[in-house]
Amino acid sequence: MADYQAILVVSFGGPEGPEDIMPFLHNVLRGRNVPPERMEEVAKHYRRFGGVSPINGQNRRLIAALETELKTQGMDLPVYWGNRNWHPMLPDTVETMKRDGVRRALAFVTSAYSSYSNCRQYLENIEEARRAVGEGAPVIDKLRAFFHHPGFLAAQTDRVAAALNQIPSERRASCEWVFTAHSIPLAMAAGCRYETQLRETARLIAASVEHPEWTLVYQSRSGPSSQPWLEPDIGDYLQELYNRKGSRDVIVVPIGFVSDHIEVVYDIDVAARAVCDRLGHRMVRAETVGTHPRVVSMIRELIEERLYDMPERVCLGDLLPLPDRCVVGCCLSGRPEMRPA
Repeated sequence: MADYQAILVVSFGGPEGPEDIMPFLHNVLRGRNVPPERMEEVAKHYRRFGGVSPINGQNRRLIAALETELKTQGMDLPVYWGNRNWHPMLPDTVETMKRDGVRRALAFVTSAYSSYSNCRQYLENIEEARRAVGEGAPVIDKLRAFFHHPGFLAAQTDRVAAALNQIPSERRASCEWVFTAHSIPLAMAAGCRYETQLRETARLIAASVEHPEWTLVYQSRSGPSSQPWLEPDIGDYLQELYNRKGSRDVIVVPIGFVSDHIEVVYDIDVAARAVCDRLGHRMVRAETVGTHPRVVSMIRELIEERLYDMPERVCLGDLLPLPDRCVVGCCLSGRPEMRPA
């Protein structure tokens, strides 16, 4: 049995009031040359919701559910929580873990896929936090990506089924399924299997309910127009769908997001819905998996894999499970300074 004393939930973070918005955005955009007008544009999205992102509240509920799950299964592991961009910040959490005597912990990152921003950057954040804490900081090992874990797929399928039930039965067969995820620069996508993994997740969900036709689109791009990102954009696709087929029933499934945050509640629920309303599409948005019981049990199963050195790594579909530890040179950012020599 591996000697882990704690679980660390690592997430993006989000503001919890109007006064948090600009400091939060400065954290998110640090090191990037983002014009003030662009930052203000994004700030307006948060202000629309009172300056509160739903992500922190969802993480609190996820942690409470995980604590109950671990206790029920006789696993005496405290659960800590640290964010990349807002309180509780990772360095503060790692400092608390050190004071509590934690020597080694497993980290669950609230991102199912592998890319620089979805995986490697979190590994860097964890190591930066450990360096900030200094001697005695716990060793922290990340759990593997879970995009094709049966628990994640079961939860996603349940969310899609619930959305499908909102459409009259006689129109369900002709409904358009649109899976969406956060876009990333093509230079970043070239160094990872993010797009492949998203397509595999979408394929498995659609196959589980025998709906073979679906489309993968992207949203929330934030780079300069001169930099190519993964496409099609969800708004562009909805327009193209109307041009080809006219008004349709559309289910939007945010498979790229474990829980709601502004990229879901604004970019889909507000912006994409406005496009649908203009075009006459009847849009239903599937919920993110959030605290679905199968996601909570999946996290416990991922912990057990490492805690008990279990040799099997459970997954569905055609892609192999990712290794427990990332290999050198995987999921680079695509920036020139990050490319291997």
